[in-house]
Amino acid sequence: MTGTIADEGRRTAKKAKSGARDAQRSPAFRTLARAGLVSQAVIYLLVGVLALRVAFDGDGQQADQGGALEELAQQPFGAALVWAVGCGIGALGLWRLAQALVGTAGPEGHTAKSRIPMTGAAVLCAVTSFSVLGFAAGEQDSGSSDEQSRDLTAQAMEWPAGRWLVGLAGLVVIGVGVWMGIRAVRRKWREELRPGVPRWGRRLLDVLGTGGELARGLVFATAGFFVCRAAIVFDPDEAVGLDNALRSLASAPAGPWVLTATAAGLACYGAFALAMARWQRI
Repeated sequence: MTGTIADEGRRTAKKAKSGARDAQRSPAFRTLARAGLVSQAVIYLLVGVLALRVAFDGDGQQADQGGALEELAQQPFGAALVWAVGCGIGALGLWRLAQALVGTAGPEGHTAKSRIPMTGAAVLCAVTSFSVLGFAAGEQDSGSSDEQSRDLTAQAMEWPAGRWLVGLAGLVVIGVGVWMGIRAVRRKWREELRPGVPRWGRRLLDVLGTGGELARGLVFATAGFFVCRAAIVFDPDEAVGLDNALRSLASAPAGPWVLTATAAGLACYGAFALAMARWQRI
């Protein structure tokens, strides 16, 4: 009986992997994946611009996904643009899921260390897409990332061993930030480029990717630090989202300069995602 269940599980996994491989080879699927990268670029470019406003004005609109969606909705054809971004990020999530099942480009693309991060990326894209589409449909407001972080932390602390789980989550977020920094230094995206990318394009990607990944890594590590602190002092109000993680950088030594560099880095990541939509091997 156990052997039959195991055999059925292997057959199901094999079918899923085969279906993901066929989807990856589909021109329509590749087009959707590139559209997803463009949608990701739009979010990061807007967040970078909003963070620069915080750096120069000291206040302004919230510098997170919610603020980016509100900014986008105010543009001509804003509602349609928000719907397009939500659907695009959903498509990007499907591509990340296919990468988790089949593997990514590059010599180590089929190894676990390349595929496991894609699983997390797929889940993040699914959550983001659901949030964006909910905003587009008017079923929920854009919401502050700080409020969401505090609410989630408060709920988690009510669980058995919730304080430890929150601390572990904070360490995981810090780890993701460190991983982004390592990826920036190693420039792993070079392995994912399709043939024929001009030399100037590779240099541009190196500049945008390095600055963008370092900025993302710093923001993730900062947010993870505050989650860990919330667990230590047992106070969910200590947890912050992207907006307050960015604002907290302003209080560090040379804070305004650090915040300005981080904001510019997030905008660079948006430009990087836009360039990868053109040059990444999909």
